[in-house]
Amino acid sequence: MKIRLKKLPEQVLVITGASSGIGLATAQLAARKGARVVLSSRDEVDLSRATEEIRRQGGRVFHLVGDVADFPAMRALADAAVREFGRIDTWINNAGVSIYGPIEQVRLEDARRLFETNYWGVVHGSLAALAYLKRTGGALINVGSVLSETAYPLQGHYVASKHAVKGFTESLRLELEKEGAPVSVTLIEPAAINTPYPEHAKSYLGTEPQHQPPVYAPEVVADAILHCAEHPMRTVQVGGGAKVFSLLESIAPRAGDRFKEATSFEAQRSDRPAPAEDALHHPVPNDARVHGDYPGRVMRTSLYTRARLSPTARLVGLAALGAGITLAARAAAGAGRRDAVEPVETASIH
Repeated sequence: MKIRLKKLPEQVLVITGASSGIGLATAQLAARKGARVVLSSRDEVDLSRATEEIRRQGGRVFHLVGDVADFPAMRALADAAVREFGRIDTWINNAGVSIYGPIEQVRLEDARRLFETNYWGVVHGSLAALAYLKRTGGALINVGSVLSETAYPLQGHYVASKHAVKGFTESLRLELEKEGAPVSVTLIEPAAINTPYPEHAKSYLGTEPQHQPPVYAPEVVADAILHCAEHPMRTVQVGGGAKVFSLLESIAPRAGDRFKEATSFEAQRSDRPAPAEDALHHPVPNDARVHGDYPGRVMRTSLYTRARLSPTARLVGLAALGAGITLAARAAAGAGRRDAVEPVETASIH
């Protein structure tokens, strides 16, 4: 069955994890493009603030507080969206949390809570959305990570949860395609994105975590998500670094291991103390920000992602990707001699 998706001005979008970061950037951009947006997160204070700001700028918006770990809350979100705006056209499972620290040091109750949000939140949101999307058609978009494709030290449970999201998303797609359901299922895999994600993470490092470069602006991910709301796509990796990392995993996994072992342990530690609060078990109010505090260069665009989404730009993007692969391979070969990489569009994580 050929799936037809509406243009954004005709759509109703539901976004989880919408009070900050990628979710908030996506909501703001969707509203500017004319979509009606329904926002959800655990944070009443910041969710209300985000809703008021979008409404002040002329957007049509509604919000409902809810925890993605609670399936009845996600069903209530879907029902509320339909009551408010009449239907759901795109559902974006974006909510996520992280833990930084060696696997053996992370408390099991923290790891379980991470999975309740990152994996079960996607399951709950998907099932709630499908109750409506299968009737009228639309897009289901799950936000995974480049770490859906590879391993990474000091974020082991996060990595495992994002692998689980990929497996769930791709299995669900097969089942929906087999039954001919009019639903597009997309997995978004961002590289490192400058959101408050590291600041909100639970840290066992003794410092505030930080990204390795290259780091991209959240608007790059929002653009990709909204493209997939209008155009059925299977998987979109956001940032050339995401594609390079996954290719390195496929063609030279041991070189990739050496690169990560040599660079990623220290590079993920900032020189700032660990935050007094984290968002693993409870939201952190009064922090409704799209952007994080990454101190280095933040890329405002990605040639690779633009090419992935636009066939007319594909040759330029492939050239950029080829250069990135070459640089990444050289970095991996020399990882034993270096502690960091330059912020080019090559290899990083989210």
